[in-house]
Amino acid sequence: MVELATVLSHERARAPSQAFAALDLGTNNCRMLIGAPTGDGFRVLDSFSRIVRLGEGLHTTGRLSQVAMDRALLALHGCAGRLARRPIRGLRAIATEACRRAENGEEFLTRVRLETGLPIETISSREEAELAVESCAPLLRRGGRRALLFDIGGGSTELAWVRLPPCDEAPPELIGYISLPIGVVTLAERFGAAGFDCEAFHDMMDEVGDSLAPFERTHCIGQEIRQGGVFLLGTSGTVTTLAGLAMDLPRYSRPRVDGAVLSCTEASDAVQRLRDMGREGLALHPCVGPERADFVLPGCAIFAAIQRLWPAEQVVVADRGLREGMLLRMIRAERTRCERARFDRARLGEARRFNACADGPSLPLQA
Repeated sequence: MVELATVLSHERARAPSQAFAALDLGTNNCRMLIGAPTGDGFRVLDSFSRIVRLGEGLHTTGRLSQVAMDRALLALHGCAGRLARRPIRGLRAIATEACRRAENGEEFLTRVRLETGLPIETISSREEAELAVESCAPLLRRGGRRALLFDIGGGSTELAWVRLPPCDEAPPELIGYISLPIGVVTLAERFGAAGFDCEAFHDMMDEVGDSLAPFERTHCIGQEIRQGGVFLLGTSGTVTTLAGLAMDLPRYSRPRVDGAVLSCTEASDAVQRLRDMGREGLALHPCVGPERADFVLPGCAIFAAIQRLWPAEQVVVADRGLREGMLLRMIRAERTRCERARFDRARLGEARRFNACADGPSLPLQA
């Protein structure tokens, strides 16, 4: 079997490319994004997303199941095949909460590296929060003093408390972060069908709220919200679903959802509408579908707990996340490398010209 790294190196030598690829293996999804730099961002060349449920049963056993690993590996083989067909300048592949928590998480990633050639690695919860902030930086430049960014995932929920810069040139500053070992998959498995009941929904909210309380005591976010200039920014399937519902979209549309702003009331009303649908209604809704029907209400419970503790007036919706953050980092690093190389070449040229002048023919001495 030809390793992916070998294929990629041959492709670079044959046809230099400006494309970069980012792969995110999460608790519930496997996603990949390939983009080429354009101005301050990138143009999407290819994307891949598949529900793999890697963390299925993890809460009970503490291990990744064989069936779940096989599902994820099949998706990763598909990603490797796409990458082998396209010249790629840079690639980063990461795994998150499921592989962080599982006893056999690293063992599984070793198998992935051997079978697919993908250089996949587990990242820390802090880097996960930093990548989310990186990807959402353009949406954070909308005025205000602070933002609370949250990412509701399959196996965990990341929150980042961010100081907003006074000017667009400066990047947002991460003040603090927290990673809760609570996500849509973990809650869905624990509560099952009961999660659709009113009592269980509030139980889920209370559990999340209790886990968030230490973060509030540390950063006094509620007080900051009361002073004004603070908004919530959500990046997850839960929040994009709420936006699609609030906007009455006939089907999901990323260009319309990404960057949308919901009022506190609009977001709360959307949560209630989803709760009123029941499982069958969620499965039939074009912004949800049967594959996500079991995970929507647990996500809504997490969101409702965040909103109850930190009732900011606005919720900014982001359909972007770790993949976009990785792409932006790789593009920025490549530009820095190219600028440094140009600077070094210019200095070398100046040195050569100076040496040529110094070594020139000397004038004959006058008698």
